[in-house]
Amino acid sequence: MAREQQTAEEMALEVKRLTELLVAAGRKDLLLRAIGVPLVEELRIEAARGRLSRLLITADYRFILTDYNNIEVELQPVHKAVYLLFLRHPEGIEFKHLRDYRQELMELYAKTARWMDREKIGESVDKLVDPLDNAINEKCSRIKKVFLNLMDEYRASYYIISGHTQKHIGGRVWYERLKLITLPRELIIVEGK
Repeated sequence: MAREQQTAEEMALEVKRLTELLVAAGRKDLLLRAIGVPLVEELRIEAARGRLSRLLITADYRFILTDYNNIEVELQPVHKAVYLLFLRHPEGIEFKHLRDYRQELMELYAKTARWMDREKIGESVDKLVDPLDNAINEKCSRIKKVFLNLMDEYRASYYIISGHTQKHIGGRVWYERLKLITLPRELIIVEGK
C-alpha cells in the first residue's frame, strides 16, 4: 500500500511492528536514534497526561485528586491562595507583575484562611507580590514538593506552577517569563460552580 494511502492507524500499526522487531533484535539504540530523545520525552509527557487526575476544589478549599483515591493535596492557606490565583489565570503571570494581582490574592487568602487576622494576611501578601522578596518562589517550591510527594514528576509537571517563556518581536525582542499551571482546565472541578 502506498504511504499516502495509509491511514494514521495503519502507520501506527507499522511503527509498532517495526518497534517490536528492533526490541526483539536487542537494538533499542537504533530505535532511540530513529525516534529521537526529544520525541521520547514528549511521548512520556503525553503518557502522563493520560493518567492525570481531576482536581476537586471543595467549598471549604480542600484540594482533592479524585482519580487517585481521593488523595488530599495538603497545602497551607497561603499556598492554596497562590495556587488558586494561578488557576484563575491560565494565560500565566509574571512574578514581577504580581503586584497587579495583590487584591485578588488578598481575597483568595482571606477565603482560605478565614480565621486569620486581615492585617497578617496583608503582610504576607505584600511579601508575595514584592519582586525583591523570594516569598513567591518559596511558596511555589513548597507546592511543587507536595505534588511530587503524591505523583511522578511528569504528572506533577501539569499541577505545579512552572515557567513558560514567550518571545515577542516587534521592532525589538523581549520575553515574558510567565508562570502558569498547565493542568487542562476540564480536569478542574470547583465545588459549587
